[in-house]
Amino acid sequence: MTVANQRFLQACRREPVDATPVWLMRQAGRYMSVYRALRARHSILELIKSPEHATEVTLQPLDAFDLDAGIIFADILTLPEAMGLELEFISGQGPVFHNPLRTAVDVDRLQPVEPREALAFTLDAIRLVVRQLAGRIPLIGFSGAPFTLAAYAIEGGSSRSFITAKTFMHQETRAWHQLMEKLTAGVTDYCLAQIEAGAAAVQLFDSWVGMLTPTDFRAGVLPYMQQTIQRVQAAHPDVPVIYFGTDTAGLLPSFRETGATVIGVDWRIDLAQAWDLIGRDRAIQGNLDPVYLFAEPAVWQSAARQVLDAAAGQPGHIFNLGHGVLPRTPPEHVAGLIDFVHRTSCRPS
Repeated sequence: MTVANQRFLQACRREPVDATPVWLMRQAGRYMSVYRALRARHSILELIKSPEHATEVTLQPLDAFDLDAGIIFADILTLPEAMGLELEFISGQGPVFHNPLRTAVDVDRLQPVEPREALAFTLDAIRLVVRQLAGRIPLIGFSGAPFTLAAYAIEGGSSRSFITAKTFMHQETRAWHQLMEKLTAGVTDYCLAQIEAGAAAVQLFDSWVGMLTPTDFRAGVLPYMQQTIQRVQAAHPDVPVIYFGTDTAGLLPSFRETGATVIGVDWRIDLAQAWDLIGRDRAIQGNLDPVYLFAEPAVWQSAARQVLDAAAGQPGHIFNLGHGVLPRTPPEHVAGLIDFVHRTSCRPS
C-alpha cells in the first residue's frame, strides 16, 4: 500500500524531507485519558491480546496528534510467553515471569514459536490498523531484541542490576548461546510476520543492553543482532529496521555493526556526537529527554531545538524521545512538541 505521508520512511532512507518526521515511543498509553478509560475495564494483556482493543489503542494518539508514524500496541514479553514462560503483569511491580530460566535445563524446555499462530493477535491488529490508516501514515511493528528478552526471562522481571541474568551470561556460556539462538529465531520470525501483516518498518527494543560492557556486547549479543537484522533485510530489503537501546553511548560504535537501518539513541549523549559514533551513513532516531515534557513549553521547545540543531538538517534524522512518553505527561505538551518540531524543521521546497 502506498503511504501518503512518506517523511518517516524517507528519513529512514536518509532522503531529504520537507520537515523532520516525529513519532514517540509509548505514544499510546497512560498519559491519554482515552487509554486510561479503556484500561480501567481491561487488563494490559486483555488489551494486547484483543486485536480490536489493540487497534483502538494504537489509533488513539494517531487520531489526537499529527504524528508521522504509528507503532502497534503490543508488548515485547508476549514472545517469550509464547515460548513457555508464564507471564503476569502485577500492579506496582510490572511484568513477572513465574518460571524464570535459571539453568540449562530451563533453556532446553523453551519451545520454538510460530508467530502466525501463537502471536496472531498482534498480527491481526497490524492488519486492522493498516486498514484503518488507509495509507495515511506508515505503521511500525516491533519486538524485543534477543538480549533484553533473555535478561527478562532469566531475571524473572525487571531489575536495577540484572545480577542473575548477567551472571548466567558470564558463567553458563553454552546455555546462554543456546538461549540467544532460540530467541533470535523467534524474534526474526516475529518481525517477518509483522512485515507480512503490513508493518512498514520494525523496531528492535534492546532496553537493557546498556548494562553490558562493549566486550560482552560483542561476544554475547552482536552476532545475534546481526543474524536477526540480516535475515529481515534479506527478505524485505526495503523495510527499515530500527535498533534502540538505553544508556548505550559506549556501545554505539558496535551498534552500527548490527546492520540496522536506523539507530535509536537516548538522551544521555548529544545527538551529533552519537551520529558521529554510529556513522553518518546510517539514520538516527532521538533523543529528547521525556521529562522535559513536564516543564513549561518554553523549556521543552528550547530542548527540542537543541536536538534539531544537533541534527543540523542532515537527511536521516527521525525526531523521537530518548525513551517512552511518561505517565502524567500533559497531552497538550505532546501535541505542542510535534507541531514545534514540524514548524521549526520545515524546509521550503
